[in-house]
Amino acid sequence: MAALIMLQGHTFNSFLRTDLRNQGPYTLSQFMGGLPPAIFLFLTGITFAFLMDSQDRKGAGGWERVWAALKRARYLFIIAFLFRIQLYVFGFPTSPADQLLKVDILNCMGFAMVIFAPMAVFNTRERIRLCTILGLTVAGLAPFVSMIDSSGVPWFLRAYVVPDYNYFGFFPWASFLAFGMAAGSALRVVKADDMQRAMLWMMGVGLGTAALAHYFSSLPYSIYPKSEYWLNSPALILVKLGIVLCMLALAYLWVNMGASQRWSLVRQIGTTSLIIYWVHIELVYGRWFGIWKEAMTVSQVVVYTVILIALMIVISIAQTRFDEIKTWFRRAVVVEPQPRRASGD
Repeated sequence: MAALIMLQGHTFNSFLRTDLRNQGPYTLSQFMGGLPPAIFLFLTGITFAFLMDSQDRKGAGGWERVWAALKRARYLFIIAFLFRIQLYVFGFPTSPADQLLKVDILNCMGFAMVIFAPMAVFNTRERIRLCTILGLTVAGLAPFVSMIDSSGVPWFLRAYVVPDYNYFGFFPWASFLAFGMAAGSALRVVKADDMQRAMLWMMGVGLGTAALAHYFSSLPYSIYPKSEYWLNSPALILVKLGIVLCMLALAYLWVNMGASQRWSLVRQIGTTSLIIYWVHIELVYGRWFGIWKEAMTVSQVVVYTVILIALMIVISIAQTRFDEIKTWFRRAVVVEPQPRRASGD
């Protein structure tokens, strides 16, 4: 679901005319578009916790568990920099060199995993509590980090830490990864027979968290001398967290009502979200369709989004069924050599 929301958010951001950006469709698109990064980080945290739990069950030592977590972070860093290099090469010679060091969501994931890797030394039950505290701490400190004078720090290092509208800094985005680690640890502790009840509790916690965060954000006073709601507000982080928890619970119910027994568009897109992310960024923000940047109406952007989603579905199916497609292509196109006939025939 996050991948589909991401596609529409990026197309509206790239192609909609500037004079239409104060209207409802764009506002709704961008509000929804702020959820996918939170969901991706949260789900990454869940799988990160699964990794730590599996290492724990295997009887690995503390350092072995931390090292396994660091290797996962290394993988994401490699993917992140390969992604930036590809964008730079495809945009050469007009692409600025500083884009190679841009802190995107993959960089944020890798950096946060490095920082949170020591959580592997604790057992799964302890991580539920510790990672929840960690997530609240990261979110709560974000406004204070914004107030620190970091002008003397190189921009590419500052972008990894300080809240910024153009980058995915550790504060506050890494809080979603910490919350995901807490949720992933909880999912490993809950027994299979109790999973449905746990998901109902998760939905209740999500609704309560979002409602309370929205209430406190509307109060006329704050504990922070300075805070920007859309940049570093802990309230916004908790509202998004509440929505993500509700979506997770609904997804569980949806899957267990029969969707797991048949092909699913949402699952198909989700299982190939990395290549979807990689390819669509080039098609949306690259030079390929530059003549349409900030030049489309709402209806034109909607049509482009539908076409883009259809293309991403084709790419997704091609990735998951590559071996089948390769076999079909070999049978349909490649002519197998006929055996030579004996001279006496």
